[in-house]
Amino acid sequence: MKTPKMVLFDYGQTLIAEPKFDGVKGTEAVLRYATKNKYHLSAEQVQAKANEINRELGRFDPEKRHLFQIEIPDTMFTPYLYESQGIEIALSNSEINTVFWNAAAPGVPTEGIKDFLRYLKNKDIRTGVISNISYAPSVVAERINRLLPENAFEFIITSSNYIFRKPNKRIFDLALEKAELQPDEVWYIGDQYECDVKGSLNAGLLPIWYIGAIDLPYTEDINILTVKNWNEIERYMEG
Repeated sequence: MKTPKMVLFDYGQTLIAEPKFDGVKGTEAVLRYATKNKYHLSAEQVQAKANEINRELGRFDPEKRHLFQIEIPDTMFTPYLYESQGIEIALSNSEINTVFWNAAAPGVPTEGIKDFLRYLKNKDIRTGVISNISYAPSVVAERINRLLPENAFEFIITSSNYIFRKPNKRIFDLALEKAELQPDEVWYIGDQYECDVKGSLNAGLLPIWYIGAIDLPYTEDINILTVKNWNEIERYMEG
């Protein structure tokens, strides 16, 4: 197996580990900036409405998310959520994203990722990100650059900015076009089997299944390189 010219990464539970999502905490934080709350709704009530809408749209179902291949950006979802309930927030949509996300799911770099990114940089292997994520692109980039300040990512592609969600081949094709590389020159590393592994495989990239930050049961695929820490990939490259 030849050394890749570029390695692309998923964001959540791959580059950055996030604890269990707490939407009520996120909504609580946003409501502190409310200038109007017509019906005096609590964070629990607002989040219950968000959950209802998400179920109606089919978003975020862990068993079906790979079937949902078109993104609904939060910059569209958030205005509807609050304004439809008579709430006005003294923040821009991207600022709401930041406040909500930081409270609902603060992130930390996965163990060893900083060293692995440094290793790739020293070997002159290019890097980038493809993420299924509804938050505003600038908000995602700010978090990644803040938590991984030494990264050398050439681009951060988010489904919120480019319509398509993994495993749709189009979002991988976009990354290849930006990188000006062929599929067999690129590796893709992610934690989600259907979206990351099967999606990148179908696009012609070499998939690596990173399970170091997964806290759910999984069924191993013996045909896919599966790793629990970043040192394993280094050894694979050297070997």
